Amino acid sequence: MMPVETLSIFFATSLLLALAPGPDNIFVLTQSAIHGRASGLFVTLGLCTGLIVHTTAVAFGVAVIFQNSAAAFTILKTAGACYLLYLAWLAFRAKATGMEDGQAGRLGYCRLYRRGIIMNVTNPKVAVFFLAFLPQFADPGSGPLTIQLVTLGAVFIVATILVFGAIAMLAGTIGQWIGRSERAQLIMNRLTGAVFVALALKLALTER
Repeated sequence: MMPVETLSIFFATSLLLALAPGPDNIFVLTQSAIHGRASGLFVTLGLCTGLIVHTTAVAFGVAVIFQNSAAAFTILKTAGACYLLYLAWLAFRAKATGMEDGQAGRLGYCRLYRRGIIMNVTNPKVAVFFLAFLPQFADPGSGPLTIQLVTLGAVFIVATILVFGAIAMLAGTIGQWIGRSERAQLIMNRLTGAVFVALALKLALTER
């Protein structure tokens, strides 16, 4: 059983990390502003599903592959960068069609959820980060390490849902205002496309 003090410190640290500007929370912000609050929450759930994959990889040692293999790291980050460029292309082509929160929007919740998963899973830096971060709070004297790592991953996911959920709600509110203006929607689509291109370049240039 992990000490409550350790879990509390880890949770507080996870909240701060989730608040720090990064690809995932920027992704939630842009998608929420364009497609509405509910859509942003589905993106958040997708990202957190990706975190489950990374947690499992760390707990069972798979993430070590991306830390030690330059080829595996490069293949995964290239796939992620290409996917972001694809999203950028869609954003640049998007027309102003209105954004009614509470509806599936232009894309549909399942598609937005899938976007979140792919966005997170294809970022090898997340796997390497988890590999470096989670074990720092694990203690062999507190029980099986695999269970501890899974527990820490679950706590990190809870913190992420809280922070990203708040971002989705706030950005979705802004998006409702943008939805009243066709020009504002077009500008937001172009800005979103530019953000995706920047994220793709950042990921492509990432070193292990």
